[in-house]
Amino acid sequence: MTALSACLIVLATFAAMEFVAWSSHKYIMHGWGWAWHRDHHEPHDNLLEKNDLYGVVGAVMSMSMFAVGSPLVLGERAWEPGTWVGLGILCYGLVYTLIHDGLVHQRYFRWVPRKGYAKRLVQAHKLHHATIGKEGGVSFGFVIARDPAVLKRELKAQAQRGIAVVRDAVGAE
Repeated sequence: MTALSACLIVLATFAAMEFVAWSSHKYIMHGWGWAWHRDHHEPHDNLLEKNDLYGVVGAVMSMSMFAVGSPLVLGERAWEPGTWVGLGILCYGLVYTLIHDGLVHQRYFRWVPRKGYAKRLVQAHKLHHATIGKEGGVSFGFVIARDPAVLKRELKAQAQRGIAVVRDAVGAE
């Protein structure tokens, strides 16, 4: 496999992971997997959350693909692209950890962006947390952030239709 092919697989996997993250966040974490995700939406002083188990799931996905691509694990049956898919998942997980846990929730460092894409990411995710409970909501992705003004309008419409319960600070706007 060429270096270019490996790089393209890593980049394609990274991009695909945003869709995987969005859909699993919307339909699993805010669906049947809410028991693990709930504490992420509630105030607490704990260092860890049950929600962090989803990071373990991502790590297992990455490690599994590394294993699938490894001749040390599977011998001649190894599928080389698996290594690069595993690396793409790993890279997405690292970016997710820095952006979501670090920047947005400030678990690792304190910096509040004042402009640019970083500010937009923080605003979009704060709007995601503007709902009470698992129903409704906006901005389920982690790396791609839509316009906060559009997200506010969507939240307001969801509240008016009874789909979501929106916290007063957002619902009043």
